[in-house]
Amino acid sequence: MKTVQFREALREAMSEEMRADNSVFLMGEEVAEYNGAYKVSQGMLDEFGPKRVIDTPIAELGFAGIGVGASMNGLRPIVEFMTWNFAILAADQIINSAAKMLQMSGGQYHCPIVFRGGNGPAGQLGATHSQSFEAFYAHVPGLKVVVPSTPYDAKGLLKAAIRDNDPIVFLESEKMYGDKGEIPEGEYIVPIGVADIKRKGTSVTLVTFGKIIKVVFEAADVLEKEGISCEIIDLRSVRPIDYATVVESIKKTNRCVVVEEAWPLASISSEIAYHLQRYAFDYLDAPVMRVTQTDTPFAFSPTLIDEALPNVERIVKAVKSTLYRN
Repeated sequence: MKTVQFREALREAMSEEMRADNSVFLMGEEVAEYNGAYKVSQGMLDEFGPKRVIDTPIAELGFAGIGVGASMNGLRPIVEFMTWNFAILAADQIINSAAKMLQMSGGQYHCPIVFRGGNGPAGQLGATHSQSFEAFYAHVPGLKVVVPSTPYDAKGLLKAAIRDNDPIVFLESEKMYGDKGEIPEGEYIVPIGVADIKRKGTSVTLVTFGKIIKVVFEAADVLEKEGISCEIIDLRSVRPIDYATVVESIKKTNRCVVVEEAWPLASISSEIAYHLQRYAFDYLDAPVMRVTQTDTPFAFSPTLIDEALPNVERIVKAVKSTLYRN
C-alpha cells in the first residue's frame, strides 16, 4: 500500500488507462499546459503529448460535443470540466446526446465517455458555483453517476468508468483533491454500483456519499461516545444505487439516516427513503430521516454556509430522533 492524494489517485487511473489503451484521451480547460486547474493531470501532457491531453477553449457545450462524437467513433474520451457548475452549459450534450445515443441509434452506437470534475460547494464561491448535481444527473436514464469519497475509491472507480461502454458522470470535489489515503501498488478496479460499508455498527445505518462522509464520520464518533453504534454506508455511485446493501443493513440496525449535500426535494435521500419504506418496511423501527443542504441557493457568507450544509449537530439530532432520544 502507498499513501497518495485524491488528485494523484485520479491521475494514476487516467494514466494507467491511457498507457493500456490508445483510444483513451483527456480533454478540457487547462488540462495540458497548466497541468490541470487542480493539478489532477500534472505531467500527463509530457507523457502522452498534445494529441491525447488536449486544452480546450472555454466552451463546455462545444468540447463536450466533440467528446460525444469521438466516443461514437471508437475513442474513449475523458472530458474534464473545471467545475460541474460550468457543465450546465453542456447539459444538452450530456443529457440529450450521450445518455440517449444507444437507445436512439437502435443499439448501433455506444457512447463510452467519462465526464468528470469538481462538484458541490467548495468554499466561498457563491450560489452559482456551489451546486451539487448528483440527483440532477441520476434522474437521467442512460447515464451512470459515480461519487467517490476516498483516493482508493477514486482510482478504482475512475478506471472502471473509463472502461465502461456507457456515459459516466464522475463527480469529484475541489475540497477533496488534497485528501490523502492508501491505495494498493499497481492496478485494481472498484466496480460501479457496489456500495461500501465504511464502518460496521448496530444502532443505526448512516447512508451517504462524496465528501460529506467526513462529517458523517465525525458525527458517528460523537455518537459512539454516547453508546450509539453507527453503521456507515458509502453508496459510491448514485446511478446505479446498491439498494441491497442498504436494505441488509436496515435488517440489522432497524433505523436509517441519509446524509447528502444536495437540496432536499427530489434528492438521492428521497429515493433511498422511498425504497426502504417499500422494501424494508417491516424492519424499520422508526421513520427514515434525512439531513441535506437547506432548500435555498448557496450563500457566500461563511456563517450562512455553516448553517446550510449538513453538520455534526444536525446528524446527531437526526440519529437520536430515530432512537427516540432527546
